[in-house]
Amino acid sequence: MLVRESLPSKGEMAMERHSTYTATATIDEQGILTDWSEGAQRLLGYEAPQVVGRSAAALLAADVGAARRMLAGRDRWNGTVPVRHRDGRRLELGLLAHRRTPETGTGDWLVVTAVADRPQPPRGEPLEEWAFLQSPFPLAVFDSELRLTRANRRLERALSLPEAAMRGLRLPHIAPGPASDEADRTMRQVLETGEPREAGAGLGPDLGPPTVLTPLKDGTGTVRAVCLAAQRRVQESPAGQGPEDEAESRAGPSGLGRAAQELADAAVPRLADFVAVDLLDSPRAAAGPPDAYDGAVSPVVLRRAALRAAAGDGDPATARVGDATAYEPGSPPADCLLSGQSVLYDMTDPVVAGWVAVDPAAAWLHACGTHSLMVVPILAEGSTLGVALFGRHRRPEPFGPEDLRTAEDLTATAAAGLHSARRYSRARTTTMALQRSLLPHVLPDQDALEIATRYVPAATRAGIGGDWFDVIPLSGARVALVVGDVVGHGIRASATMGRLRTAVRTLADVDLPADELLTHLDDLVLRLAADEGSTDPSADTAGGIGTTCLYAVYDPVSRRCTLARAGHPPPAVVAPDGAVRFLDVPAGPPLGLGGLPFEAFETELPEGSLLALYTDGLLEARDHDIDEALDKLFAALGRPAPTLDSVCDRVLTELLSHRPDDDIALLVARTRALHADRVAVWELDSEPTVVARARKHTGDQLSSWGLEEAAFATELMVSELVTNAIRYGRPPIRLRLIHQNSTLICEVYDSSGTTPHMRRARIFDEGGRGLLLVAQLAERWGTRHDRVGKTVWAEQSLPVG
Repeated sequence: MLVRESLPSKGEMAMERHSTYTATATIDEQGILTDWSEGAQRLLGYEAPQVVGRSAAALLAADVGAARRMLAGRDRWNGTVPVRHRDGRRLELGLLAHRRTPETGTGDWLVVTAVADRPQPPRGEPLEEWAFLQSPFPLAVFDSELRLTRANRRLERALSLPEAAMRGLRLPHIAPGPASDEADRTMRQVLETGEPREAGAGLGPDLGPPTVLTPLKDGTGTVRAVCLAAQRRVQESPAGQGPEDEAESRAGPSGLGRAAQELADAAVPRLADFVAVDLLDSPRAAAGPPDAYDGAVSPVVLRRAALRAAAGDGDPATARVGDATAYEPGSPPADCLLSGQSVLYDMTDPVVAGWVAVDPAAAWLHACGTHSLMVVPILAEGSTLGVALFGRHRRPEPFGPEDLRTAEDLTATAAAGLHSARRYSRARTTTMALQRSLLPHVLPDQDALEIATRYVPAATRAGIGGDWFDVIPLSGARVALVVGDVVGHGIRASATMGRLRTAVRTLADVDLPADELLTHLDDLVLRLAADEGSTDPSADTAGGIGTTCLYAVYDPVSRRCTLARAGHPPPAVVAPDGAVRFLDVPAGPPLGLGGLPFEAFETELPEGSLLALYTDGLLEARDHDIDEALDKLFAALGRPAPTLDSVCDRVLTELLSHRPDDDIALLVARTRALHADRVAVWELDSEPTVVARARKHTGDQLSSWGLEEAAFATELMVSELVTNAIRYGRPPIRLRLIHQNSTLICEVYDSSGTTPHMRRARIFDEGGRGLLLVAQLAERWGTRHDRVGKTVWAEQSLPVG
């Protein structure tokens, strides 16, 4: 294991180069050292061959079991561990350990530490210090060696690490991952160029892109350090949250955190000097009756939901709100969960003394001078939700039986609120799981558009709504974009959303025009409403009445986009020159009203245009009116960004200062074009002799594209489709080939509206096998009806590379 020695105390960043170095080691799940850096050798004196392949426990100057308990149930740990130097010295040094779990294979622990032999200079002026520490944005300062020297409170909370644990480390060792590697490389560029830059990816679940990296220069203009400023993710922890809100987010759903904190606030200082409330880890894993716990043989993992200490004491516990705590078998909290009974302890009791001696989760009790302890189970309707710890260290008198009854009354009151919050959380989790299962997990491969999406659930007790988005590849290299919003919240809205999304995909698959598709969808909503209304007359929005929807189809060959909307907000488009405007799509009625028409709107979108589709929750923030929201939307869309993901994150950051009251679906697409060198078109005469000419055109074109291997199958399909158009269709007849990156599309148009279909040919029939051959040779095929005539198309995949 590795440790930190002689870390500097609090101080301003060291501008000149110093001798800080990083020591790293990797330990597998069996506790065997698998990697040992030069810094580790420099720190502890052991060369790699002396330790790699051996147990890390040999380096510890402490109980191995205690070390295992410290890591139980955690993905990251930081703290002080006693280790043994090669020369026999005992070093009380600091560690930061990350558990890495690959997609395949077994996981391991990356253990890092920074070692410095020079203290840092004093801090700056008070106002500068306050501005840095109290900034609403996560901030950090990295010196010329890209080692962290300062981190403000927002960054500490976002990464759940104190500054002392990060100081002296490079970013990839603080938050391992590709995003940190990218930011580290970009910081090097900032040092070299002296110009600010952005890193496109977020650094963690609570930190979204962009990450802004700014050079810090001295009076001569020399870059001495880099300031990192991150964004808070709106989906996880929106800007404007206070510490209490963040604690609730870390502990779980806000109702759970609030109910637990109310218990702690009610008991301190009236009853106890400190209170810690620990809940069984997740509402998804409901607590069972007391005898369901296996705490007699294995640690019980709970999560700290609330913590309160008397004024002036600070936080006495080492586990912060949101941290996981593993209680060892036989410890008072584990016994309390097993028995379901409250217990009053003196700190001299052998069971408490033994617990404090071996369990890091209890070390803080001794450190703050606790002399009396009550452990009370949190029970509700036959379930055990967690445990509450009450302690005294200020007041000299120990707890008595009356105090225990008061603690049980307070806990029982809180348990009712916690149980209600947990039931709500389960219902919300079920709804979210249903909705996420209905939304696209992976966007389909297509060459017409570059696309990024975001979905932000509402933060109200009404539950998750029925917002959705979809991306549907169509024939002819076209792509359909869909955004919709079902009225209402909860399971009903999510289920209705799923039915409508399936209906849209089915109607899109038969290539209905945008306005006709919405007309069919309107009829479907009316039928669903009639069915559901007959069984539940009180359902005002049964079947999706009032649902809004926007349907758009983009053609990369013509660069034209056709749109229709049913009561939905209009889409915004950003031209390549940065001009932002709304598309004037006629506002049709919401779905389910019946008998009212929908009108399609068609426009040309130059290559590189940006199209933004969204639901109304994006514009309905409570702290600004609609005009201000539109101004912010236009400003966020109009500014250049390195990626579409950055555009999405910027839009949400600009428009949302808190968790939204309504769901938000956002889809941003940048148009691509298929140029003339990828499309070939021939007008054909309606006579049998033209079939051979069509085959020759096809072969020549495929040769020019370097697709000779696809010539045989393609010429055969062209022959059959052109023959059918001549025999059963009407002129004019048009052949078109489209070459995309991974697909080849063959289309034959004629002005007849008759839909071709496969039929079973008898043995001696001379015809009737054409479409059967096409179906066997093509990956997919179909018919697309236009205002006049039809197009029969066939698509085949091309070998990659």
